[in-house]
Amino acid sequence: MLRERCNIRKNDKVKIIAGKDKGKIGKVLNPVRKKNRLIVENINMVKIHSKPSATNRQGGILEREAPIHISNMMLMCNKCLTPVRVKFQELEDGKKVRVCRKCNESIDA
Repeated sequence: MLRERCNIRKNDKVKIIAGKDKGKIGKVLNPVRKKNRLIVENINMVKIHSKPSATNRQGGILEREAPIHISNMMLMCNKCLTPVRVKFQELEDGKKVRVCRKCNESIDA
């Protein structure tokens, strides 16, 4: 499987641009790098049927987030508050940072 280069990291704000949750904004909880997918807070909620066990005594139907493909979301810029594409820029000290293409502001704090 081919792995795309991902410009989105954990704790970034993203906007969903395709699918059943199109237009919603959420925070990235966990990347699934091998499948080019991300788990986003309160986005793509699915129902899981679980049997009673030692950890879950009640059992029943649980709701939790399912992974979404990277291509269905865009990174949100903190300054211009819009979904943007990013470019990488090297600073004087040699660090690489993500930069908003619209406002040229650094996304990495």
